Amino acid sequence: MNVLVTGGAGFIGANLCREFASRPSVGKVIALDDLSTGSAANLAGVDAELVEGSILDPDLLDSLVTGVDAVVHLAARPSVPRSLADPVATHHVNATGTVNVLEACRRAHLPVVAASSSSVYGAIPALPKHEDLPTRPLSPYAASKLATEAYVLSYGASFDLPVLAFRFFNVYGPLQSAGHVYAAVIPAFIDAMLLGAPVRIHGDGLQTRDFTYVGTVVKVLADAVLRKVTCPGPVNLAFGTRVPVIDLARQLADIVGSPADIRHEGARAGDVRHSQAADGLVRGLFPDVIQVPLARGLAETVRWFRTMPEYAALPSAGSLPVEVG
Repeated sequence: MNVLVTGGAGFIGANLCREFASRPSVGKVIALDDLSTGSAANLAGVDAELVEGSILDPDLLDSLVTGVDAVVHLAARPSVPRSLADPVATHHVNATGTVNVLEACRRAHLPVVAASSSSVYGAIPALPKHEDLPTRPLSPYAASKLATEAYVLSYGASFDLPVLAFRFFNVYGPLQSAGHVYAAVIPAFIDAMLLGAPVRIHGDGLQTRDFTYVGTVVKVLADAVLRKVTCPGPVNLAFGTRVPVIDLARQLADIVGSPADIRHEGARAGDVRHSQAADGLVRGLFPDVIQVPLARGLAETVRWFRTMPEYAALPSAGSLPVEVG
């Protein structure tokens, strides 16, 4: 089987390309990425072909789907704050770009596994979040990801296209970048702690998130492609690990081995207060999935950070090997 991964040089995409390359049943892996947030370095040593380009280029997509057997669509313009700064750009990539991918797959009649987001639940207060709840996006990013999954599922219903739309919650792990204004919470915290900088928490820190290690996520994605799993509705890809952000900071400080200088800032517009996945559907579709516990995943992520040049010379609390993916 040959596979195309859009966003293949990004955090999740590059980990997925590694996972596919390790599977004997997978032949060619193509990673399409415009490198706006991904990096060619993420694919160093990986048996995957990197094509630099955009999902906004229909002709390029048509050329790439020729000769592959499935598409995993991860390419997106991420981040709630980024979408608040430029909602139109977020719409173009996440909504229009998804339609471009689906059109290419429709013409080639290829199965599509795609990434939506837990942010689509938005202001719905019920916990845990199950897939039959209504959606109420609180940001342009969330609205664009709801459009992503709606288009994916509608193409499945309208054109008999084999599709699967996953709602990712807070995915973390090796290759997730830090040191920029739109960094996700775990890499931002680790970066600050390793450098001895203040750890900045938006709001009171009691907001909760459901964190899923990237190694677990990519194993589910690869299994979905190889077993040709489909579903007429969205599927949460998380396992009900609800953690307050302030507790996350304390756990990471223990792993890093230094006290955290926690500073509270104003809450961010568009942020959801609480997030926790109902995992019955994903466990039913993927009964063999083994979730990496949060403590182990955080430790692996910190170890990976310590291998990066900007952190390698800093004092280390451990020297265990890094498990990527």
